[in-house]
Amino acid sequence: MSTTATPHIGRKISRIRELRGMKQEALAQELGVSQQTISHLEQSATIDDEKLRQVAKALGVTTEAIENFSEDTVFNIIGNTYNDQSSSLNYDCTFNPLDKVVALYDEKEKLYERLLAAEKEKVVYLETLLGKK
Repeated sequence: MSTTATPHIGRKISRIRELRGMKQEALAQELGVSQQTISHLEQSATIDDEKLRQVAKALGVTTEAIENFSEDTVFNIIGNTYNDQSSSLNYDCTFNPLDKVVALYDEKEKLYERLLAAEKEKVVYLETLLGKK
């Protein structure tokens, strides 16, 4: 009977189970044990190889997946590969962002010129009002 000495294998099993949307009771039923046994298993730092194979099969992953599990890697993979085609949001950029920046700059320049012209008109109008007095 050998043991797997991966850093806290129980926590990895717990996170994989949670990511799969499985409760302890469901995993316990799949393995034919009690929920308390699963709780104890998830608190264990090491698990024998046979039990690990059973847990991996119940979770639908390989033993290597459990041993090498890294939450950062999972979220990195999800973030880089997830593409929901059913969503109405378009995540693919269909325009050149630099062109948008240039267009916004040009629009800002035009608005500034209009503001400056309006201020000049106000000055001329105020000067004519003061000149009449």
